[in-house]
Amino acid sequence: MAIKLLNIGFGNSVVAAKVVAILSAGSAPMKRLKDDAKTAGRLIDATQGRKTRSIIITESNHVILSGVQAETIALRATSDDHTP
Repeated sequence: MAIKLLNIGFGNSVVAAKVVAILSAGSAPMKRLKDDAKTAGRLIDATQGRKTRSIIITESNHVILSGVQAETIALRATSDDHTP
């Protein structure tokens, strides 16, 4: 069985089967989620220095920041080809 990767932008990918949620980053609860994950050492910043546009939650409760819109990542997740 091949592992399907989900392109989250700027050359970064995650294992598609491990993604629990893809969220927009603009609201106050999402900012608190990001801050809590950073404090707990579960934050992964994949924005490459760009503005955070989406937050990805994984099965392991890690929080991944992406510079790509949540809608774009969701479309990539539902397509047949998850490779970057």
